[in-house]
Amino acid sequence: MKKAVIAAGVASMLSAGVQADVLGVYVGGQYWDVEAEGNFGENPNNLVDFNLEDEKQGSYFIAFEHPVPFIPNVKVASTTLDTIGATQLTQSFDFGGQNFTTNLNADAVFDLSYIDYTFYYELFDNDVLSVDFGLTGRDVDGDVSVTATTTATPPVTLTGREELSQIIPMLYLATNVGIPGTDWNVFAEGNFLSFDDHTLYDYQAGISYELVDNLAVDVNLTLGYRAVKLELDDLDDLYSNIDFKGVFAGFVMHF
Repeated sequence: MKKAVIAAGVASMLSAGVQADVLGVYVGGQYWDVEAEGNFGENPNNLVDFNLEDEKQGSYFIAFEHPVPFIPNVKVASTTLDTIGATQLTQSFDFGGQNFTTNLNADAVFDLSYIDYTFYYELFDNDVLSVDFGLTGRDVDGDVSVTATTTATPPVTLTGREELSQIIPMLYLATNVGIPGTDWNVFAEGNFLSFDDHTLYDYQAGISYELVDNLAVDVNLTLGYRAVKLELDDLDDLYSNIDFKGVFAGFVMHF
């Protein structure tokens, strides 16, 4: 699949006749304390752990829900996954058209972001329980690079780089459960894909507190845990098994 092609799964969206019961716009964001770990390379038998560093990441979304039958609701979400790492190579490592020999001190830069285009229906929607189901086209864009400086005289800087640009179809599920008699809710949301040797998921779960509730706007504060897995098998020549996970704090506004 190329970036210019809409994912086949998104194009074949559900035709069920469920619908949102109110017209509204949702806007939200998160501040995410991310622990990164895993390995990557361009050969599945030679993946390197670069001791990826923990980072603070941000994400945000906007969603539109409407009462028109058969037409899905739409959510657009943006997430950034940037990290760096370093290691001393214990074996020869090929990456991005460059060969890095044993014992070189190599640095890695993992610069990745994605935009999720989600089309979903509300299976349930009331003050106690809401359940959403749909499909997501995850538009992945970024690059991964490895650099090292040789001990030759004069020293030579080696650089290998792989670019990523793909649209990946994923299953979308979300639910929200209100705690009766309180302003608190429990929520969970996720995108999932397991196909051939690819395994990708991006899920979050937590609690929210309704800070403002009036006719003009609702404001909820959120706190939870989020995890992203990128187990890729030859995605634009990249193989990886990397996890990003940690707690987040955020907000959701409903107009």
